[in-house]
Amino acid sequence: MPEPIRLAKRVAELTGCSRMEAEQYIEGGWVTVDGETVEAPQHPVTTERVEIDPAAELTATEPATLLLHKPEGTAWQDTAVLATPATHLLEDDSGVRPLKRHFHRLTPLMPLDTGASGLMVLSQDGRVWRRLTEDYAEIEQEFVVEIRGNTDPYTLSRIGHVASYQGRGLAPCKVSWQNEVRLRFAIKDVQPGELSHRCREGGLEVVSIRRLRIGRIALAKMPVGQWRYLPVGARF
Repeated sequence: MPEPIRLAKRVAELTGCSRMEAEQYIEGGWVTVDGETVEAPQHPVTTERVEIDPAAELTATEPATLLLHKPEGTAWQDTAVLATPATHLLEDDSGVRPLKRHFHRLTPLMPLDTGASGLMVLSQDGRVWRRLTEDYAEIEQEFVVEIRGNTDPYTLSRIGHVASYQGRGLAPCKVSWQNEVRLRFAIKDVQPGELSHRCREGGLEVVSIRRLRIGRIALAKMPVGQWRYLPVGARF
């Protein structure tokens, strides 16, 4: 039995490429060992069949950002466990090739009430993390809120101009009627529980909350519990 060697060394021998290029092929999901994709360059091999996809592209593997339709009842901090290969949207047209490594070390960003559903961002990308945390207060979010209760001509004004919440001053926000039982909010720097508080100040009870958009990125048509990749080149 020959001594095991690193998969990257075997790929370099097979292709005549450098060790660094071999690692890029492996990390890009282009290499199989006995028919199974392996993404770890240090994976040991001996007599196994190692093959490189003929369509392989020599590009660096970028960190992934996933867009998830969070269900009601899940804490936003716990949403990374919902992103699995089985919950990937079949119609994902992002242009990103799914890799096993995309499910490691995902950080949930942009808080969302546990009782709310809608768009959640899960990312491995430090650039996305900085954008959505450091610039949080400047990024507009859009919500649809189902309500019940009696309304009058001043309901929207009371909701949009609530002075404070939990001792923190609130800026006015844009709120409009989507229909007789749904409000649409366009709001920045929204805090957990704030939308329910605004509705109570307007004399209304919240039935459900759903986040539709974060900055330029929309939830679009995606079933609850499924996810898709942030499209290549897209920005919040």
